Amino acid sequence: MTKPHSEALCDAVVTLYETGDLDDERLKWLIDADGDVAEALFAHAQRRRQQWYGRDVYKRGLIEFTNYCRNDCYYCGIRASNRCVERYRLTHDEILTCCRVGYELGFRTFVLQGGEDLSFKDDELCALIRDIKAMHGDCAITLSIGERSHASYEALFAAGADRYLLRHETANAEHYARLHPSSLSLAHRKACLFDLKSIGFQVGSGFMVGSPGQTVDYLVEDLRFLQALGPAMIGIGPFIPHRETPFCDEPAGSLKRTLNLVAILRLMFPKALIPSTTALGTIDPNGRELGLKAGANVVMPNLSPVEYRKKYTLYDGKICMGEEAAQCVGCLRRRVEKAGFDLVVARGDTQVDGYEARR
Repeated sequence: MTKPHSEALCDAVVTLYETGDLDDERLKWLIDADGDVAEALFAHAQRRRQQWYGRDVYKRGLIEFTNYCRNDCYYCGIRASNRCVERYRLTHDEILTCCRVGYELGFRTFVLQGGEDLSFKDDELCALIRDIKAMHGDCAITLSIGERSHASYEALFAAGADRYLLRHETANAEHYARLHPSSLSLAHRKACLFDLKSIGFQVGSGFMVGSPGQTVDYLVEDLRFLQALGPAMIGIGPFIPHRETPFCDEPAGSLKRTLNLVAILRLMFPKALIPSTTALGTIDPNGRELGLKAGANVVMPNLSPVEYRKKYTLYDGKICMGEEAAQCVGCLRRRVEKAGFDLVVARGDTQVDGYEARR
């Protein structure tokens, strides 16, 4: 298909803004748009984000509580077969301390993230969730702990967890098999996401941009899968290689393509919560600010104890590894404000239809 003139592509941006959808071919062109077309894409995404969230940027306190993982995903630095990782698990009290510190710094959402660590049983996780809620009843709890059973998800939700992040990574089965060992399947990952949604979680999914073997057609499949899922949150970021993985020599994902996709996602999912990820800030010093200008409205500073952060390396070069939480938040606030936004104290629940905020 011959690439349309830039005027036709700008018209496509307007169509996407007005309808929230576009045919596959024009989506593919917008994914790699530059110049005036990219500027139009960002401007319309900003306008749509402004409609639902104004200038507000919500901060989430990330607590990386375990780097043990049973899986061996080929792109991940804490994969099970990486013998160079110094493994750790935060204690119940250490996690509560992270929450106390975060609350004092204005966080009203805590994100408990870890590898698929089978040592954390449902009873232990549920007790932790209940304790956090007892201490900070006005806060939301987000879990990002991978694939679990339906019964496990139900127990975690009943204990008080509000949100669950589980990126599908790629919606193409062949590509999924290239990124993961045969013990993992795209079908099961998708089933987990729909389970989480049926239970009542505010569900987040997303994908890597520029992962090995990815094509623009696969990215369109990702967008179509997200349309079918209807998530409350969508997290994307550029692929960044880790030196102790089979993909160590692969190139990182594109900043331009990632930013274009953030804007496309904002126009396709106007009410979704979309983070400007740490990975964006890792591949470009101004990456997180550019992500906000492309339509993102969430940032996720790290509340993990400093002594553990270098042990939770999903990819090489991750930023903010040595900063105390207060330093990190202060720096981020200045950067967010300089970019023209307000870092607010709020739970920041989604406005996506069908999702209820639990208090």
